[in-house]
Amino acid sequence: MPFSVSWHTLLDELDELPEDATLVTPLSHRQFRVTDVQEHRVIIEFDEDNEKRPLQREQFETLFQRIWDNNGRFDLERLPPDGDPFPAVLSLHPRFEVDEDAGVILETDSSTSSQLLEDDVEAEPDERAEPDLDVYADALLLVDALERHDVTTLEAVETGKLVNLYTLLSDVQRNANDLRQDVSDVLLGRLHHDRPVSGPYGSVQRTMRRNRSLKDENEVLETLEAVGIDRQRVLGVDRQKVDDALEVTELAESDVYEIDEREYVRKAEVDEEVKESRLQGLKDQLAATEGSEADELRQEIEALEDRIDELTSFKAGSDVSTSAW
Repeated sequence: MPFSVSWHTLLDELDELPEDATLVTPLSHRQFRVTDVQEHRVIIEFDEDNEKRPLQREQFETLFQRIWDNNGRFDLERLPPDGDPFPAVLSLHPRFEVDEDAGVILETDSSTSSQLLEDDVEAEPDERAEPDLDVYADALLLVDALERHDVTTLEAVETGKLVNLYTLLSDVQRNANDLRQDVSDVLLGRLHHDRPVSGPYGSVQRTMRRNRSLKDENEVLETLEAVGIDRQRVLGVDRQKVDDALEVTELAESDVYEIDEREYVRKAEVDEEVKESRLQGLKDQLAATEGSEADELRQEIEALEDRIDELTSFKAGSDVSTSAW
């Protein structure tokens, strides 16, 4: 099928779009609208910054040809910079579809989906559900504590209040990091390139961290000797063997180690009553609040109280085995 036929089919589909229809780019996940359809170009406007951009017919034709040359599919990573709006718009054509999981745009004879966002019905505030996440309850308690105390000048805050803040901050940090890692694992499977993917609050990018670990010692030494490196040049002190030697000699640690001692604060105990008392302020607010908002807040507090035991589980420092470090 010549491109001119496909082009006019695409223009017809664009003419039928509702005025407020929103598309999303497959690479950067930026949302945009088609604001004007002309014979030789399509004008789009990005939602986040109102940037307007013309998408020329010739560029669509190039993408069409690339798909044709590669047996009906084209790797999205091969798009030029800022080129991801083109497959998003082309996906409105009934014969083209973006497969984000595979990272391609392809031509197909079967029914296709598009990059057009479905109309989402915004949930009413009373339809929100409390997530079953420790970080949510921890954050609620922390927000309550921050609202009660002026932390703009920490030196002026009483020691007991600082201890409470540190405990809550520690809990939030731990649970937030666990959730962050879970989110990262899911995102990793959705990012197919080095280009940032944007959301309302920021952007993320797939990258690589390179870690090295030596192979078997004998294999390493034999490999180096094969290229003329004497094994004595790479042999070093084994820390574990040094520790073993210290146990059977009268040497002190300081005889073989440079020791740098630094003091820091660690959480030593969690006071359940303190955590529960932070919820009392929310209960007091309920007494002066009426309507569905109060019902929602009451339900959240009741659920939060049921989970206090989970939030306050703790091992004392003396119970932590040194082998875990």
